[in-house]
Amino acid sequence: MKILKLTLILVLAAGLTACGTKDERQAAALAGRVMGKQAKSIVFEQIKSDTDVYELSQKGSKILIKGNNANSMAVGLNRYLQEYCLTNVSWYDFNPIEIPEFLPEIPVPVKATAEVPDRFFLNYCTFGYTMPWWKWNQWERFIDWMALNGVNMPLAITGQEAVWQKVWRKYGLTDEQIRAYFVGPAHLPWQRMCNLDRWQGPLPQSWIDGQAKLQKKILKRERALNMTPVLPAFAGHVPAELAEVTPEKIDTFRVSYWGGFANKYRCTFLSPMDPIYARIQKDFLQEQTKMYGTDHIYGVDPFNEVDAPFWDPETLAKISKGIFDSMTAVDPDAVWLQMGWLFWADQQHWTDENIKSYLTAVPQGRMIILDYFCDATQIWKRTESFYGQPFIWCYLGNFGGMTGIEGDFHQNAEWLAETKANAGPGFVGLGSTLEGFGVNEAVYEHVLQQAWSNAMPVDQYIDNVADRHLGRQDEAFRQYWHLYADKVSVTHSKTSSSSIICAHPNLEGFWHWTTLFNRGYDIKDLEAALEILETVEGSSNYFGYDLANARRQVIDNKALEVRDRFAKAYKQGNRAEMVNASEEFLKLCDELVSVLKTRPEFSLCDWIRDARSWGENPPEKDYFEMNARTLISVWGDSFHLSDYANRDWDGLVETYYKVRWRMFFDAVLAAFDAGEPFVNPKSTGYVGTSAQGSAEGVEGRALQFDRDIWDFECHWAHIR
Repeated sequence: MKILKLTLILVLAAGLTACGTKDERQAAALAGRVMGKQAKSIVFEQIKSDTDVYELSQKGSKILIKGNNANSMAVGLNRYLQEYCLTNVSWYDFNPIEIPEFLPEIPVPVKATAEVPDRFFLNYCTFGYTMPWWKWNQWERFIDWMALNGVNMPLAITGQEAVWQKVWRKYGLTDEQIRAYFVGPAHLPWQRMCNLDRWQGPLPQSWIDGQAKLQKKILKRERALNMTPVLPAFAGHVPAELAEVTPEKIDTFRVSYWGGFANKYRCTFLSPMDPIYARIQKDFLQEQTKMYGTDHIYGVDPFNEVDAPFWDPETLAKISKGIFDSMTAVDPDAVWLQMGWLFWADQQHWTDENIKSYLTAVPQGRMIILDYFCDATQIWKRTESFYGQPFIWCYLGNFGGMTGIEGDFHQNAEWLAETKANAGPGFVGLGSTLEGFGVNEAVYEHVLQQAWSNAMPVDQYIDNVADRHLGRQDEAFRQYWHLYADKVSVTHSKTSSSSIICAHPNLEGFWHWTTLFNRGYDIKDLEAALEILETVEGSSNYFGYDLANARRQVIDNKALEVRDRFAKAYKQGNRAEMVNASEEFLKLCDELVSVLKTRPEFSLCDWIRDARSWGENPPEKDYFEMNARTLISVWGDSFHLSDYANRDWDGLVETYYKVRWRMFFDAVLAAFDAGEPFVNPKSTGYVGTSAQGSAEGVEGRALQFDRDIWDFECHWAHIR
């Protein structure tokens, strides 16, 4: 009997050894998810190292990937897939991963170390513009993508409404009050940033509960892959009703108006110096830790695009000290992660003196700053590297999930190299703060690759992008990608990157700041690149995407010239040419739709389907669809943010953008036939013509068109 027991123990021990360490098992599980049966040819081995490191080598017929943890091994796996297998792993779960039948060998061993310890990813807004309706299958692929690209500090703000519901119940608020205080799902990022309350509430309980379950899965997988998820802490935002149910008087104020929303949607901020602030912080962090655990790094972002109660350095220092003290009273190991967008967005108030007071009131090393928009302005340069607080260099890259081609491979590499050389020891990481996924995944992958010692030079990297998107080397496709990266994708993102098709119709210039359509490149360069691309033969999934993306953008660029021809004909009194130009513009809309239909990345149907999937009954499904439609069209309750999240999507172009333009052309032609000017005082350009007379006092038709189009937009969004 003893011999039998001993044998059993030895067998079990051998089995455990074969399974490897926890990190080896997690790396192997990831390989299985992305490679299928081919993963059996990959062997993972965990090694000891004080810094993140991976090694690639050949071990007989197997590929050996060593790393200090699962995350590093994942980066090594990705390097093998990209460079040797010419395989691309998308952040979207619907894109297939095309693995060669026979895995290439590694002729010479490869070793790389991480030059920065922290690799951050995501933005509050991404949870609204791209991810609000995701289920686990979509999150699972995306988390794998983050691990493959070395992300180890993702923002993790899903499911926090379930925590807040428990907290606000303790303070005497009813579930009806709490759910009415919450905004609609796609708008939750802006409530979490203290911008907006109540809009399209109440939030269904099914959503709150479903998101809590999803967050637990997200965090379990992220932690298994050696990520440090950044959970939220209390930043001072409270329901206005809190003052009514709290016995003592509390020190609150209404934040400034945001986004053009009506007064009833304004947020309420509780002073961190008020004693109840620390109590709420304690209740929130304790409840959150019970539900989701903690990794001791907390995102806290007061005053994002709203005013602080006072703008003197002393008060700002007291506020930040109060916030930090409230966190460390609950979690002595707490580290505050602060996004630096506010320093860029409101430079009038966030002077160097105010920034310094706000940051240095927190002990050095206990606050990490996200230098949020380094593709435009590197705040670390003007603040002595944030006055000693560690910071993460972030590429933003996209606003609103818009689909204009943007992103500068060369500038990102140059500026990151300069930061590594000159920013000092406070530079601890890099990453991206994209508002939405947009159309240029390769730019984000390129930024994340710069964290490693063997990052490819830009030209070599572009060759590799071409090879793995096609699945083989092809000189013409490489030539296309170099034209794309060197001549077209050469500008940083703007908050209004729009095509004219997606913009509010207007005769000249642009109607509103959310839909500028200036290109930072010569459109002839993209046309030339597309001519080369269309000579390439390929059947890979990513080649299909690249082809659709280039064709889509070329059509968008042509449409601006056609709109301008319509305006010119109007000024010249040439009705026939007006009709010709309007018909050509609408035909371009149809051509655009035919391209968009070829790719799931450009699908309104999928967006609405995913939103409706969260509903447990028809009214809930309709509610989620309404919220999903609102964000990508009118956005809010006024035109202020209208079209901010515009995008080239099949379903959106033909039912929304094209309809608006048809209404516009009809209205201008009707005005022309009536002998009346079509003058919009909100326009940035048009001021009337000699043929039609002065703009003064003749704005009626244009203003009526604005009312009609707003009515159409609200009906499309299902909010009327």
